[in-house]
Amino acid sequence: MPGGRLTPEDRRRIAAWLAEGRSQAEIGRRLSRPTSTITREVNRNRGPAGYQADQAQRATRQRARRHPAPTPAPLVAPADPRVDGRDPVAVREFEQRFTEVLVQMGMSRMTSRVLTCLTTADSGSMTSAELVRRLRVSAASISKAIGFLEGQHLVRRERDGRRERYVVDDDVWYRASVATAATNNLFAEAALAGAEALGPDTPAGARLADSGRFLKYLSEDLLRHVEYWHTAITGRGPSQTGE
Repeated sequence: MPGGRLTPEDRRRIAAWLAEGRSQAEIGRRLSRPTSTITREVNRNRGPAGYQADQAQRATRQRARRHPAPTPAPLVAPADPRVDGRDPVAVREFEQRFTEVLVQMGMSRMTSRVLTCLTTADSGSMTSAELVRRLRVSAASISKAIGFLEGQHLVRRERDGRRERYVVDDDVWYRASVATAATNNLFAEAALAGAEALGPDTPAGARLADSGRFLKYLSEDLLRHVEYWHTAITGRGPSQTGE
């Protein structure tokens, strides 16, 4: 998954692959980074023809000294240890760590901050206005992040009078896992149909057939384990999740 800054080894690989004539998109895939990251790195360091790993590394260190990264504001106001016994430093460090994990999983930083904020709230829910105040961002940014999280079944909405509350409940990862299995199954069906259309004896058809079978079996296995562990951990069956 994409995440973290480019290392000296990453830059040496970029230089070597550029010399081999590989595209920036392919280099991004090989490093598990967005193409935009590779393009920005190469363009700010003399372009594809002049890119040199050591020079790029030195330039990055110089830029970091000139423009040190600002310390990010905490996601939420630190808890008062006199009230709930929590260590505000430990809470803040966990929030930052959890956010970085979500970013490495492929979420945007804004979406990751919103999910972290909801996850660490004792109530598991907040309104848009509350998130705006806590994260110090615009309502539009919150709306976009919530839209993505809702599409991934990681957040649901509840009415609270005239307001909407965004909720992360005890079944959030159960629902997200079920949705992932359903998505994999859709792709499996499409791949198997493609294999039949192209012919299973052709290279393309064989690839699609293997992909389809893999995702089909993976989806079935995932669903079995999701149901088992959800019941084992919560003591509630699928019909009791509020679905």
